[in-house]
Amino acid sequence: MSATVAMHMSDGLINAPTSLIFGGVAVIGMAVAMVGARRDLDDRTAPMAGLVAAFVFATQMLNFPILPGVSGHLLGGALAAILAGPYVGALCVGIVLVVQALVFADGGLTALGANITNMAIIGTAAGYLVAVALRSVATRSKTGLAAVAFLAAFLNTVIASLGFVLEFAIGGDAAFSLGGVTATMVGLHALIGIGEGIITALTVTAVAAARPDLVHLLRGTEKPLEIRSAA
Repeated sequence: MSATVAMHMSDGLINAPTSLIFGGVAVIGMAVAMVGARRDLDDRTAPMAGLVAAFVFATQMLNFPILPGVSGHLLGGALAAILAGPYVGALCVGIVLVVQALVFADGGLTALGANITNMAIIGTAAGYLVAVALRSVATRSKTGLAAVAFLAAFLNTVIASLGFVLEFAIGGDAAFSLGGVTATMVGLHALIGIGEGIITALTVTAVAAARPDLVHLLRGTEKPLEIRSAA
């Protein structure tokens, strides 16, 4: 089971009832995100949302090796949430997953709900909550922002992988040991999370250096422009 297939679940990894359950979770989660996004989207944030979705789509198409025969890709939840907010971010990742499944056959159609639940809902929420909890650190300096972005992206990846573990525990193949699946998923996605953290930190700090007002995490802070000059 490769890391890419494991997170981007293909058809048959979980049974039909489990797929239906998490399909329902995905529909509810995306509906909540749409309601929340209406409050966040304006003339300034709408272009950022489009750019975030395009960037996440492009980076998810690029795999990087983790171990021989195993590769991973950026999930994008923390990146999208930090730049565009949790609701818009979840929608961006969800739309990317739908396009990938329908157009590029990346992730099975019956597993689409589970994939959206893991990456667009769980991953984005986890990354955003970590970033918000450390917002005071992120606004101190460029280094602080980079560190927070890295940690949020790393934990986003690991926690999203636990969504797969939960789904597999409910409706996966009993021939596989749940303990073995858990250890493999968490271990591999910890490695993937390092790459995701680096990419997220570089991207977020680059945007903040040019236009800190476009970074959702920095809005409402007293001195967001400190990111420009602080090391």
